[in-house]
Amino acid sequence: MEERRVTHDLAGAVDCDLHPDLPPVAALLPHLDGHWADAMVERGIESLETASYPPNVPLTARPDRRPLLGTGVEGLRGATLDAWGLSAGILNPLFGAHLVFNADMAVALCRALNDWVASNWLDRDARLRASIVIPLQSVPDAVAEIERLAADPRFVQVLVPAMGEVPYGRRSLWPVWEACARHGLPLGIHAGSAYRHPPTSLGWPSYFAEDYAAQSLGFQAQLGSLITEGVFQHLPELKVVLIESGVTWLPSYLWRLAKFWRGVRSEVPWLRESPAEVARRHVRLTIAPFDAPEDAAVVARLMDQLGGEEMLLFASDWPHWQWDGAAPPLPAGIPADVARRLMQDNPRATYPRLSQMVPA
Repeated sequence: MEERRVTHDLAGAVDCDLHPDLPPVAALLPHLDGHWADAMVERGIESLETASYPPNVPLTARPDRRPLLGTGVEGLRGATLDAWGLSAGILNPLFGAHLVFNADMAVALCRALNDWVASNWLDRDARLRASIVIPLQSVPDAVAEIERLAADPRFVQVLVPAMGEVPYGRRSLWPVWEACARHGLPLGIHAGSAYRHPPTSLGWPSYFAEDYAAQSLGFQAQLGSLITEGVFQHLPELKVVLIESGVTWLPSYLWRLAKFWRGVRSEVPWLRESPAEVARRHVRLTIAPFDAPEDAAVVARLMDQLGGEEMLLFASDWPHWQWDGAAPPLPAGIPADVARRLMQDNPRATYPRLSQMVPA
């Protein structure tokens, strides 16, 4: 049997999913206005980390990566940017502002987090980029946060969790996606939840394995919503990046969605082409975690089923435990020219702001 994963030369690659250390609330106080800085202290709010993936859960960080947690930009730089010769890395802060029911508090925390990321990470290494974390609890304020940071080219994406309060195709959310498209910012949908609903349609799972495997169901639902509600017809320039969604579920889901669309397409007259074609034009996926079997022939067949080499983006998901070895691998059977596309060409095509500061 061939090795499932092959490590390629990563020099010049763009890592589309790096996770910075999350700050304690105390670190955000200088970035909060007086009212909210006082409120955090008075209420004793020290952290927004959830109990769903505590630091010692194996999936949260590999044992050899765990000592680097809390070492900031220097630790990430030494482990990824310098060690692998990356030209750029996109930071996706998995911060718990989506969990907050108080919309005003969520707005204040997102704003403070984004400013903290800029000053503590982006200012300290020119290769770093970041996603804008937005408060979907308030659509006008989410739009305002995008508008506030759009002038900074180091912010290259807007970040939301895979499972929120409502499906993302709903018209009530369109002003947010319009702001993304207006400023050339892809919408990054990352594995995770606002925990308004269970990750399965049957209720809350008991174990990490169930929760982790069920994440792809949230991505499927969001993708179906975006396509059938007509978001991409309304915003033909919008790109959506599915981050940590896995990959193998996509061809079968699109086949199923397209099959039923053919029978009831009169219900969605704006959708004049197959959902699979819409997805191939507008949707991209990060390769970590890559969930194909350990067979290069199967990987090659999967690439064909995806419908194009441009669908996949290189990502390490650092520091999460998705691979063994010093450098993140690519799936077996990926030719060198395709590997270059995944690591360099596809990210630059997906994130137009990279070209403003990262040499090709």
